[in-house]
Amino acid sequence: MRIAVGQFAVAEDWAANLKACQALVDEAVAGGADLLVLPEDSMALFIDEPTRIVEAAQSLSGPFLSGLLERTAGSSTTVVVGMHEPAGDGKVYNTLAALRDGALVTSYRKVHLYDAFGARESDRVRPGGGEPVVFECAGWQVGLMTCYDVRFPEMARLLVDRGAELLVLPAAWVRGPAKEWHWEVMVTARALENTCYVAASGECGRRNIGASMVVDPLGIVRGRLADGPGLLWASADREDLAAARRKLPVLANRRFFVDPSMR
Repeated sequence: MRIAVGQFAVAEDWAANLKACQALVDEAVAGGADLLVLPEDSMALFIDEPTRIVEAAQSLSGPFLSGLLERTAGSSTTVVVGMHEPAGDGKVYNTLAALRDGALVTSYRKVHLYDAFGARESDRVRPGGGEPVVFECAGWQVGLMTCYDVRFPEMARLLVDRGAELLVLPAAWVRGPAKEWHWEVMVTARALENTCYVAASGECGRRNIGASMVVDPLGIVRGRLADGPGLLWASADREDLAAARRKLPVLANRRFFVDPSMR
């Protein structure tokens, strides 16, 4: 699988962000990407007034996603992008949408809300229902996670239990003491402990670190970006995946199951 991971500085204007996403889609398609991963909050980001995301939210049939669906028409590239959709009662869902050839393949609503390091995402966002989302892309099983989800290893394991061979992780990872280290350690750990690939895309504006990366099933970083806009290219190889799982059979050797029921 040929993977492209894009990062950019998300603005408040959804139309400007749509143009930025479309440009990354065009570049990924031209480069023969099977999968393009774009950041969490790619539709709109309000750093100083986060509550405004409620008024800016759009449905999955709204103009932001429709503009991206049109751009994917006629292509085999699957695009995973983050946005917010209305949830009612003054709240939104933090949603990932997977798009291919002008159609919505699947979507995932973020389960673990960022109520940490002084932030309160749950003040404006409603958590998703918790069902692990895995879909097919270029013959691979791909699982969806969003940002703060990476701090919960049972989330990744549930996706792998559903057959995921590659985990996609759009994020808007906030800067702070040791936060860059947290990001690198946990993205790497989720790959290594599950012997799977992880493709993580980070928003790179003035609040967030960027640091998009692709990690292989033995925890080796196959590529990364710094804190500026760009498009990262990497490959996932099925023979390498199988070899990693033979060499390090942690999935076969484990003694405990993960309970999929929600707290």
